[in-house]
Amino acid sequence: MRLSLFAALVAFAATPALGQGQVNVYNWSDYIDPVQLKDFAKQTGIKVNYTTYDSNEILDAKLKSGQAGYDIVVPTASPFFVRQIAANLYRPLDKSKLKNYGNLDPATMALLGKYDNNNAHGIPWMWGTIGIGYNATEIRKRMNNAPVDSLKMVFDPATLSRFSDCGIMVLDSATDVLPAALKYLLLDPDSKKPEDLAKAGEVLKGIRPFIRKFHSSEYINALAGGDICLAFGYSGDILQAKDRAAASPEKREINFAIPREGTMVWMDVAAIPKNAPNPDNAYRFLDFMLDPKVAAASSVLTNYANGNAAATPLMPKSITGNKSIYPTADARAYFYTITPGTAAEVRERTRLWTSIKTGQ
Repeated sequence: MRLSLFAALVAFAATPALGQGQVNVYNWSDYIDPVQLKDFAKQTGIKVNYTTYDSNEILDAKLKSGQAGYDIVVPTASPFFVRQIAANLYRPLDKSKLKNYGNLDPATMALLGKYDNNNAHGIPWMWGTIGIGYNATEIRKRMNNAPVDSLKMVFDPATLSRFSDCGIMVLDSATDVLPAALKYLLLDPDSKKPEDLAKAGEVLKGIRPFIRKFHSSEYINALAGGDICLAFGYSGDILQAKDRAAASPEKREINFAIPREGTMVWMDVAAIPKNAPNPDNAYRFLDFMLDPKVAAASSVLTNYANGNAAATPLMPKSITGNKSIYPTADARAYFYTITPGTAAEVRERTRLWTSIKTGQ
């Protein structure tokens, strides 16, 4: 979900390495305040080897290879973290080594506990939704009454085609996009039925000609810089694009809308892989992530809600009072989550996604 800021952090190595004085972190891009990372290295003497990815599928493949060499990773709770726990890919947490563990929000912990029994393997980091980011000026030029708060904006070919000339990007994730297409069709977004997925696939194949690119992070700068006018992406990413666009000389107006039909709510989880080469340093980094100052600064950076109750008083009202970041109870009533599915179901979804992207 987030790439550009860390490219400039030359103090952090690009690849994991073994050693007592370092910690290898594999995380989404633009997902933790880089100033805080420098402070961690200064305070502890531990070198941070920080690398990033932009999809759960990439992380999943590396973990399953058994050769990743990472000490901390941050998968999405469902379906990825759930499936990875079942595959015995994580160390159970020794919570006695986490002095800041009590800062976590009980409600968030209860939600995560549905996926990780007794919160045995991970701590909640950030959570958010998936929705529609758009350049208000460019959209109005092409359709004054565009349904910007509806899944129709993304999945209806007659609507989407009107914006293809100004650029459209969609998340490169079957896990995120196929459920939204099912929701658009008024089907269960968590359906694993082949006939339902086939219908969702036909919807996506119908809009494929109008999509410039499937990518899970590039749309941030593309929206902010005016290279595209429409994106289906993660809430915080689009809000980051909004901030960057507002600070640019052109002052483009980027907005974010949660689809009124409902959307997926997701939670990302920090955990220690079973084969972590530096587990003691991993605990020190996890405890650092649990510091409310770190969580608060990272929420301000990313425009995502965090799972740290002690961080809330440290954040500005522009974050805690923003309904795109902390949605209302009425909006949350239409949110959904998805379950992992069997290995065969995952393979079928991946096959379908490949055929959609390639147009075959």
